[in-house]
Amino acid sequence: MLIGDCMKAAGYGQWRAAPELPKVGPKTLTDWRYGIHDGELAKRRGYKPEEAEQAAYDAAVNVGAVDGTSALGPDGQALQACRGEARTKLKGDVIDYSDEAQKLGNEAFVRSKEDPAVVAAFQAWSACMKEHGYDYKQPLDASDDPRFGSRNVTPEEIATATSDIACRDRTQVAKMWWQAETGLQGAALEKHAESLNKSRKDMDAAAKAAADVLAGKK
Repeated sequence: MLIGDCMKAAGYGQWRAAPELPKVGPKTLTDWRYGIHDGELAKRRGYKPEEAEQAAYDAAVNVGAVDGTSALGPDGQALQACRGEARTKLKGDVIDYSDEAQKLGNEAFVRSKEDPAVVAAFQAWSACMKEHGYDYKQPLDASDDPRFGSRNVTPEEIATATSDIACRDRTQVAKMWWQAETGLQGAALEKHAESLNKSRKDMDAAAKAAADVLAGKK
């Protein structure tokens, strides 16, 4: 709203923010974090999301929807200035406040793969996949296989994905991985509590500033 008002004042009354892209595939940061888990979906789509979700996503892209990082276009200089003005009024860029938490989460994910219990689970999963005729060392290696990179779902992909699900269920690899990662995340939260609490307060302040702006426009 603030950017729109600023752009109108700058002479770009026809400017409109691009719509956001609809969700496709994982719905949260933990959904699909350790790989696929829906056996029925795997039987139909292999490693790919629901066909209707993908179609809606593609249609949104075709009409200009973006993930928050659109090109600036011919009004780029004015838009940059208006973004800066809006962020100042909202006491900064809320997205930046979560950078540390995101960084710590990513580090925990990487380190969790070195946990002895996770290494053992990966080995068990890999051995199970070999029984089905596949040679992958880690669970995400299967979904990242370049053979499954096209939009088309092949019988080979479905066969691999369903075997993957069966081996995941047998070895409980996602559970072991989740337990290891959450333990590392908990330790990181304790170690960085002071800076993370500051980020939380900064986000609360930005949210309050946004609420005040909205209240002033009603």
